[in-house]
Order: sequence, then C-alpha cells, then structure tokens
Amino acid sequence: MKVRLTRRATRDLKGLSPALQPRVKKQLDLLRVNLWHPSPHAKKYDERRDVWQGRVNRDYRFYFTIEGDAYRILSIIPHPN
Repeated sequence: MKVRLTRRATRDLKGLSPALQPRVKKQLDLLRVNLWHPSPHAKKYDERRDVWQGRVNRDYRFYFTIEGDAYRILSIIPHPN
C-alpha cells in the first residue's frame, strides 16, 4: 500500500515538533506495511464516512481513508485526553 498525505496532513506534519515528525513517519510506514500492526493501532473511527484513526503516540492521532491501494492521510492532530 501507498501513503498519501493531503495538504492539510502535510501542513499538520510540518507544524509538529522536530522530535515528533520522525515518529509520525515511522507510524505511517508501519501502517503502509500492515494495517493491523499493533503500534499504530489503526481502527475505524467513523463508519459512515469510512474514516480510520491511527496512533502516533499517547498525545497525537492521524486520521485516514483507504482509497484503492493507498492510505490517504487526512490530518495529524492532538488527541483530546
């Protein structure tokens, strides 16, 4: 599978701290290889809109859709604890 970032996700990624950016890239790479890898902990977030959620760390999540052979990353935002 491929990973494609929307403009918003690209902006979100660039706005993260330099320490967090590699973690996001690692989690997206793990997602690319295996949707069910335990580290990103991907799960369906919104059944109606077919949006999934993945974990960056305890404080950040990324949201995505599955479109053909690609994961389309919609946003990377803080997780409301």
